[in-house]
Amino acid sequence: MYRVYLGLGSNLGDRLGNLSAAVDGIGEIARVVSVSSVYESEPVGMEGVTDFLNMAVAVDTTDDPPLLLVKLKKIEKHLGRKSRGHMLPRTIDIDILLYRGMAYEDGMVKVPHPELHNRRFALEPLHEIAPTAVHTTMEKTAGWLLRNCRGSHRVVKTPHSVRQGSERPEDLQPLPSTPE
Repeated sequence: MYRVYLGLGSNLGDRLGNLSAAVDGIGEIARVVSVSSVYESEPVGMEGVTDFLNMAVAVDTTDDPPLLLVKLKKIEKHLGRKSRGHMLPRTIDIDILLYRGMAYEDGMVKVPHPELHNRRFALEPLHEIAPTAVHTTMEKTAGWLLRNCRGSHRVVKTPHSVRQGSERPEDLQPLPSTPE
């Protein structure tokens, strides 16, 4: 069993609803252990687009990084994510931030996330739920990474919260089952 930390973000449509539906979808493929508060952040590397809502989720799974990534991409697609490229607005983005105790890289996925240490919008919610989680290649905790993050973009904790099983918008249907 792996403890995995995911970063979620949305800046199109019902941003809070998108996060909620994503947490529910994640709960269908892994055991959700912890969910952070919701943070609002200005887009990094994107001009003139709506602010993001971001959060982190800790899960337990038996899936290795490539299989988990495939399942997360299915959730993104189900929730309306278009494969239009990098650094564009999106209904939902689900990134694998850390696998506890593991470093992994292939042509599809790299764990820990290669930009985690530069992304305050991912570190703030990660630190909230797992301040002592270790970035396996840098050998630093989430707390250390946050304190030393050079990213200066605005990240603000909101009063909103998302929990697994919270109501989703009526137009979203349950995810189709994924074969093991």
